[in-house]
Amino acid sequence: MNPSMNRRALLGAAAATPFLARAAAAADAVRIGVFNVSSALPFYVARERGFFAEAGLAVEAVPLQAAPLIVQAMVSGDLDGASNLVTLEGANINARRANTAIYFALNGQSDRFRMEQFVVRPGWNATTIRDLKGARILSAPGPANMSAARAVLSSVGLQEGRDYTLSEQQMGVHVGALAAGTFDAAYTLEPQATIAERQGAARRLEAGVIATHLIGRPDAQAWAAGAAFTGKFLDARPEVAARFAGAWAKACATIRTDASVRDLLVPFMQTSAELAPTVPLVNFAMVRDMAPQEIADFQKFVDLAVAQGVVRSAIDVKSFLRPL
Repeated sequence: MNPSMNRRALLGAAAATPFLARAAAAADAVRIGVFNVSSALPFYVARERGFFAEAGLAVEAVPLQAAPLIVQAMVSGDLDGASNLVTLEGANINARRANTAIYFALNGQSDRFRMEQFVVRPGWNATTIRDLKGARILSAPGPANMSAARAVLSSVGLQEGRDYTLSEQQMGVHVGALAAGTFDAAYTLEPQATIAERQGAARRLEAGVIATHLIGRPDAQAWAAGAAFTGKFLDARPEVAARFAGAWAKACATIRTDASVRDLLVPFMQTSAELAPTVPLVNFAMVRDMAPQEIADFQKFVDLAVAQGVVRSAIDVKSFLRPL
């Protein structure tokens, strides 16, 4: 063999050794809490399209259907992060225990990027949120969702107890409760809102209500949930976190360009194959790509929650954002 060719072969083998060693090694395990509404879609895209596997990650989904449960599991160390943790829950725990939940991606919500919304059952005579006076209203679970529902209703002059009743209900019962007439209206999330509408159990009254009524601009986005790591995980395994964030960014980009990913709503979020292509999605954004105005809108959203007592004390949102 030509000596120079032999040297090139040896150099090529040496360069490939780290890759082969990594491929042969066990994938890095990561445990992620998942709240199964449509804003969890990047998790399933990254897992089912193989983006996590390509990044050398073995990611376990831990379904938890309430944000406080996700926060508790992050504090206890049972989770490394969350796919779509409500940001007010994150702000609240960080105000008490800094570095608990660090967001690297956020989900923008508005009338265009639909998530939270008010719907009413058939037969309830309402054309605006103000018309919910006298209604029995159910809400998506968790203190942040309950507070947002109350704040929006208050913004149009309605007071709990005097003008309406509000009951926290797990997401899985929303459609059935509206269909049965147990409740007149709901502050609900996607895909349940679209499922209820298509099944004739409800009609949409108004979406994007946080941006319109609380932030004060219909063209704004409410950064109401997002993907987060525990500070402990970020400090202990920064390289693993970076690979996870890279896979997440790839999933977000895929959602924007490939409509077929909505098919994943069928097996993981109890959405029919017929309905999946029409379910609205939020704006999945990486923190590193957010504009200053978007960060300012996020700060206003959290400040409002502080004023309402949902977040215990004032906090700079930049303290729990990480541009990975």
